[in-house]
Amino acid sequence: MKLYILADMEGISGIQIWDQVKKNSPEYEEGRRLMMADINAAVEAALEAGANHIVVCDTHGAGLQIRLREMNPAALYERPNRGRPMPSLDESFDGVILLGHHAMAGTLDGFLDHTMSSASWFEYRLNGKPMGEIGIEAAWAGHYKVPVIAVTGDEAACREATDLLGNVECAVVKWGIGRNIAKCLSLQNAHERVKSAVKKAVSSIGEYKPFCPSLPATVTLTYYRSDMADGMCSRAEIERLDARTIQKTVHSLLDVTWP
Repeated sequence: MKLYILADMEGISGIQIWDQVKKNSPEYEEGRRLMMADINAAVEAALEAGANHIVVCDTHGAGLQIRLREMNPAALYERPNRGRPMPSLDESFDGVILLGHHAMAGTLDGFLDHTMSSASWFEYRLNGKPMGEIGIEAAWAGHYKVPVIAVTGDEAACREATDLLGNVECAVVKWGIGRNIAKCLSLQNAHERVKSAVKKAVSSIGEYKPFCPSLPATVTLTYYRSDMADGMCSRAEIERLDARTIQKTVHSLLDVTWP
């Protein structure tokens, strides 16, 4: 059984302030250690449930959070490429686990909520439906007919995953108090939840369905400021809807990422 773990950082167990996910911050190395603990918990649980090929991709800030010396040797590691959030994912994989994820931009009490870029993206829509990174990544995996089988993160992220995907195992490890502070479970309890969700998902692998929005699909992106949209409008495939909003039509779910 082949599994792909796509790990972000904001939803990792024990991370409760921005400084823990910000490179060059005094708290960042502790954030990396916490991320490794969640990854290893998920890998261990997947192996115990029958997985024999696991790829872990570190998607936070283009990667490099993972400490390879601390990683379970049974798993492989890669970083995302521009426009390819899961570079080696293909039809041979049985499921995707979104580990340490966060809610979409604009989510009430979503800890560090954002969609792709907290500096520029105000709202992303796929076929008219507001969506965050969970939806974008699930649709990208859907191109290969691979389902998202488990999501871990704060309560808002897990609620978003359930609302969008329906049947998906979730592990809530924290609760946002506004955007910038989280109330966290102890690491022991959080890791138990992560392991339980992963084991249940892997043990029931045939029950999950890939997320496959209808094609051709309309992708709409609203920026925070109009000048952020200015530079995108020279492309023939892009339509400008208003000062801050651009739109394109895609014929493959591999193109739902932006630009």
